[in-house]
Amino acid sequence: MLRLQARKVILVLLVLIFGCGLAVPNLFSPETRKAIEQGAPAWIPRFLLPIHAMTLGLDLQGGSHVLLEIDRADLIRSQVTQLRDDVRRILREERVGLQGGIGMTPRGVQLRVPEAADRAKLMPKLRELAQPIGTFGAFGPSGNQSIEVNENPDGLIQLGVTEAGVNERIRRAVEQAIEVIRRRVDQIGTTEPNIQRQGLDRVLVQVPGLQDPQQLKRILGETAKLQFRMVADQNAGDVDMLPSQDQGGQPIPISRQVIVEGEDLIDAQPAFDQRTSQPIVNFRFNIRGAQRFGQATTENLGRQLAIVLDNKVISAPVIQSPITGGSGQISGNFTVQSVNDLAILLRAGALPAKMTIVEERTVGPGLGQDSIQAGKMATIIATVLVILYMIGNYGLFGIIASIALLVHVCLILGLMSLLGATMTLPGIAGIVLTIGTAVDSNVLIYERMREESRMGRSLVSALEAGFQRAFATIIDSNVTMLIAAVALFTLGSGPVRGFAVVFILGILTTVITAVTLTRMLIALWYRWARPKALPF
Repeated sequence: MLRLQARKVILVLLVLIFGCGLAVPNLFSPETRKAIEQGAPAWIPRFLLPIHAMTLGLDLQGGSHVLLEIDRADLIRSQVTQLRDDVRRILREERVGLQGGIGMTPRGVQLRVPEAADRAKLMPKLRELAQPIGTFGAFGPSGNQSIEVNENPDGLIQLGVTEAGVNERIRRAVEQAIEVIRRRVDQIGTTEPNIQRQGLDRVLVQVPGLQDPQQLKRILGETAKLQFRMVADQNAGDVDMLPSQDQGGQPIPISRQVIVEGEDLIDAQPAFDQRTSQPIVNFRFNIRGAQRFGQATTENLGRQLAIVLDNKVISAPVIQSPITGGSGQISGNFTVQSVNDLAILLRAGALPAKMTIVEERTVGPGLGQDSIQAGKMATIIATVLVILYMIGNYGLFGIIASIALLVHVCLILGLMSLLGATMTLPGIAGIVLTIGTAVDSNVLIYERMREESRMGRSLVSALEAGFQRAFATIIDSNVTMLIAAVALFTLGSGPVRGFAVVFILGILTTVITAVTLTRMLIALWYRWARPKALPF
């Protein structure tokens, strides 16, 4: 135990120096780190520069907190509309006539098919629309269906969206919305946003450091469902009256036939029109979208093409010539900011359903600075008290444990900087907690040494026994804490995960500092001082 190989000592020191060096950028301001990066010679690797610091969470640096909720009524209307379209398709395929049209109800559709033979061939197709919800429950198949289909003897057929079907659609919509929101927020240029589900139909969005919360609301509040449709004659059938941005909100007739949708867009970038210098959005379609767009503009020369975003006509230019290259531009009464926002929305994709903001908070950087100062003070006080306790109980070995403790804190900060983890207020609490638990291993080792010394063993034997016999206990205690911390990280969210990240890193670094570093320092002390007894 007291025989140290030079290469092992050098390796341990290099690891510790590198780990602690990763924490150094946290001492610099963002401006200083940027100046260092810009002023460094090109031949120096970027990872060697002190420019990578921890990201501070919303509670420490301020930012925006928004809670979004899926519009349940809007999503049900969308399901009912889709159900109506599916019924129409089946009627066409089976060549079945109706007595009257397809009636709409709040939760479904109904139709009357007088002929029994027609109903016999229609019902199997309609029942195929009722997909099972959830493959298996705790005791086998759940039996829930997305759509309920009922047939009356008088020929009335009713199809309705079930509650299980609505909940399943909401669940999938939230999952899709999280990905769309993440793409939108990432393009704002922020770092480490916290985007997660809350309950069945809500999404929490926290963006640390965002200086313009109104921009976040604009980005998140739009569904961004883009469609290219033709302006139609007001007397023509199958049209929607949609408000036009070019005409001050006055409704204009728009054909319900969709030429191309936003899903066919592969890129959208803000720009300026070379002729008018007005802000515009340049867009580009995929192959399928380019073919449809080219065909529509070729067949409808001289007509107005409506660009519809969330059921609002943002522009309706006249088709002057066929547009077959798969690209074009969206112009209108835009500002530079609105063009940037529109380009972000189109690139990120459309939300699966309308979402409303049910809670909004803005955390100022002043409150975050107060939290940082309070956390620093708590960390300093905890460290000082632990060091005083260790030195008072174990003397020189207490000083060695204190050195290992300081290295332990530096390694946590360095690893968080390396991993790009976010430091939150609960994370500071985790550091304070690991300061107390980090010296537990030293206490186990030192008390074992004291016990072995009282049994009459030599100093060398007591030192070796202290590390060897306490090591298994140290591993067991840290593994149990690690299991609990991993469970917090896996099942928790938000502040709980921030606490768990710091605690997991603290447990891992404890084994390095409390065992490896302490053993090396005690071995060096023994070889230098040649003592005859324990110093405590």
